[in-house]
Amino acid sequence: MKLSFELDSTEPTASIEVDIKTCIVAGWAGRDLAAIEHHIEELAELGVPRPSAVPLYYRIASNQLTQEQEVEVVGDGSSGEAEVFIFSHQGKTLISLASDHTDRKLEAHSVALSKQLCAKPVARAAWAYDDVEAYWDELILRAWIEEDGSSVLYQEGTLALLRHPMELIEGHFGQRAIPEHAGMTCGTVAAIGPIRPAPSFTMELFDPRRERSIRHTYTLRILPEVA
Repeated sequence: MKLSFELDSTEPTASIEVDIKTCIVAGWAGRDLAAIEHHIEELAELGVPRPSAVPLYYRIASNQLTQEQEVEVVGDGSSGEAEVFIFSHQGKTLISLASDHTDRKLEAHSVALSKQLCAKPVARAAWAYDDVEAYWDELILRAWIEEDGSSVLYQEGTLALLRHPMELIEGHFGQRAIPEHAGMTCGTVAAIGPIRPAPSFTMELFDPRRERSIRHTYTLRILPEVA
């Protein structure tokens, strides 16, 4: 899937196009194993199967990646999750932002299918990983949803809560570098309140040292569920 980005780095901003042929969603990617286990037990009570490994890597069809601002979903039971999206271009590691949009109704049947079914919205801006590597844990993930016509903070946390992306990359690819034409989402922070659907989702990756953000908003077009 070809994606276009505006690269904001220490160098002048440049437009790039990246062809992603392998897409991986890294799940259960928190650093606090006790918190992960607690969350697994909570979801198990709702019928969500226990993961076979932690972290667990889900292969997603690359054509599910999209940079459109409207996403079509079947039914009203899906919701987004803000995640760092890491990939490479001409030998350089880059980061952006993606939503691991997931069908929550299907999740109780199969977590993998609930993720594979949904499009994965991706932002149109990117940063060089080298520019933020030294203070990676300080970067902040945020998300807002629309509720009753208002924007409500839905997620917020630093990347210190999540496994380091190089650890995740090595765990799946066996090397501490993302291969060319591959992209990986790197886990998410907890929702504020229950996980819930919303008609629109805004996500942000904030760099507090340089006071800059990558942001992306998408809305849902809900398709009918037909028996």
